[in-house]
Amino acid sequence: MDIILKYFPDLSSDQKKQVAALQELYTFWNNQINVISRKDIDALYEKHVLHSLGIAKVCEFAPGSKILDVGTGGGFPGIPLAIMFPEVHFHLVDSIGKKIKVVQEVAKALGLINLTAEHERAENVKGKFDFVVSRAVTRMKPFLGWIHDKFEKRQLSELYNGILYLKGGDLEEELAEAGRSYQLTDLSEIFDEEFFETKKVVYIPM
Repeated sequence: MDIILKYFPDLSSDQKKQVAALQELYTFWNNQINVISRKDIDALYEKHVLHSLGIAKVCEFAPGSKILDVGTGGGFPGIPLAIMFPEVHFHLVDSIGKKIKVVQEVAKALGLINLTAEHERAENVKGKFDFVVSRAVTRMKPFLGWIHDKFEKRQLSELYNGILYLKGGDLEEELAEAGRSYQLTDLSEIFDEEFFETKKVVYIPM
C-alpha cells in the first residue's frame, strides 16, 4: 500500500488500516466470486485503489455529500473513496448481484458505516445525489440517460454537482456524442506510474 501513501500521506491511522486490509479481503473474495481479473489482483493498489482515488484528486467531496457509484463491480471506485471521505455517504449499485455481495462483505469487514450497496440497475435507483461516479461502464451518452435525473439541486462541494467518470484512451468522439460540456483531468499528470499514461477523470457538471 506504499503507493497509496505516496500520493495520500495524510491518511488517519484508521484509514491506513482499512487500506492495508484491502489486499487480503479482495484476494479472499476474488477466489469465491471473480470481480477482479486474476492478473490484476497483485496490482490491486495501483490499478484499482489508486485509480479510484484519482477522483479524490479532482474533487474534495464536502461532508454530508451523497455519492452514487454506478456499475461498481467489486466496489470501485466507491470503496476506496468511502475510505478517503468518511463523512460522505456512498451508495454503490451494480446489476450483478454476486458483485454486490462482495461489496457488502468487504465494506462490513472494513467497518465502512458510510457505504450502502444495492443490486439494481442505475436507472431504477431511488433518491438524489450530489455526484455520480463510475469507472468506464459504458459510453457516456447512454450513461447520461441512466442518471440524468439523479442529482440534488443543492451544492455542497466547490465543484458543481455532476459526473466524475474514470476512463482511458481518446475520448473526444465519445464526449462530443454525449453533447455536454466537460473537463478532462489527465491522471498521468498526477500519478507517475505507467499504468496512468492514458487514464483520465471526466467531469461533467449537471
